[in-house]
Amino acid sequence: MKQFVLLIAFLSLAVLTQAQEASTASPVKWMTFEEAVERSKTEKRKIFIDVYTDWCGWCKVMDKNTFSEPEVAKILNEKFYPVKFDAEGTKDVEFAGRTFKFIPSGNKGVHELAMALLNNQLSYPTVVFLDEEFRMIQPVPGYQKAPEFHRMIQFIGEDYYKKMKWTDFHTVYKSPYGNPPGNGSGH
Repeated sequence: MKQFVLLIAFLSLAVLTQAQEASTASPVKWMTFEEAVERSKTEKRKIFIDVYTDWCGWCKVMDKNTFSEPEVAKILNEKFYPVKFDAEGTKDVEFAGRTFKFIPSGNKGVHELAMALLNNQLSYPTVVFLDEEFRMIQPVPGYQKAPEFHRMIQFIGEDYYKKMKWTDFHTVYKSPYGNPPGNGSGH
């Protein structure tokens, strides 16, 4: 009987663990920076980079509440190559004829690519938008809620940023969330 109870407890724990893993799986098809660069050789797209650290609480909240939102994930997957980049990752990254390395400092350190992407303004989370030729469009620091973030990625993903000002975008933007706060006042 004791073995039966242990077996039931073990199976329950396995099912619970599997359910937790499934619930934390992101609908965004994240890739490495190198994978995004490689994919862009055959199909040009903008690059979206989520620059994060393991210890960043707001990064985890953004993963849970913003990137898991289906409308957000849809645009990131269709209009961008979405990249997760650990600002404290230690793996070298080859890009544009240069090797970006991890620089140990303090308790951990920082990756040179994170420093370049964030213009040495190390703040997490920060999302970075690059155009199809890997030119900087805009880094955006701080936590972004899904409704405001959807507006931002629509503005950049659909190339509205090339045609109009952010403050005028509300005249054409259709939110799947109703009207988020500040919809007409810029960001």
